[in-house]
Amino acid sequence: MTTSATTSDLIRAVEQASSAEAMLLATVRLADAASKRPEQAAVDCLVGVLGFNNPGAAVAAVEGLIRLGEMAVTPLLSQLDPRNYGARAWAVRALAGIGDVRGLELLEEALASDVGPSVRRAAACGLGQLKLKGLPPGQRVEVSSRCLEALVAGQEDGEWVVRYAVVVGLERLVGQFEGSGDGLARARTTLAGLADPGREAVPVVRLRAGLALENLPG
Repeated sequence: MTTSATTSDLIRAVEQASSAEAMLLATVRLADAASKRPEQAAVDCLVGVLGFNNPGAAVAAVEGLIRLGEMAVTPLLSQLDPRNYGARAWAVRALAGIGDVRGLELLEEALASDVGPSVRRAAACGLGQLKLKGLPPGQRVEVSSRCLEALVAGQEDGEWVVRYAVVVGLERLVGQFEGSGDGLARARTTLAGLADPGREAVPVVRLRAGLALENLPG
């Protein structure tokens, strides 16, 4: 495939790939081209790749969708097949990386109930980095409050990698509170618990929580 290939050519290569390696290469090429000339057909194809049983191609598709940003959000949400766990898991990763508030509900659900620790970890990180600037003040308060509630609940997750991500998510989220005293207090209390040897058994989580506490405003 040459650099002058059209989007249709690149999509056709994905659809006609005869091996896992060919699918990976075709997806990388499509994602790279789409970042330079975004087209809806390319976005739809990359979203479709998330449902294939090809982790390498899915990673490439997720990276491409994150680069495409906001234009990938509606296809990710509207084309999501709830019966296809793999596609849903990859979509969570993509939405977490994009940071669009339209992905909030899916991120909340993933952190609360997804069976995969890596998916819950991605959701926790994503909840901390949703792009709140530019939202109307009321919506901004609502979204940040929902993110905080989800992350506070996530401190009880049985997997340390998820609790670590909760710490990271809280630290990032606090940076967008703009002086909200109640939110800051709840975040501080949660982080203090995760830094407490009497409550958190994993040293790396405690250390990261302690660092986050030091970085909190005030």
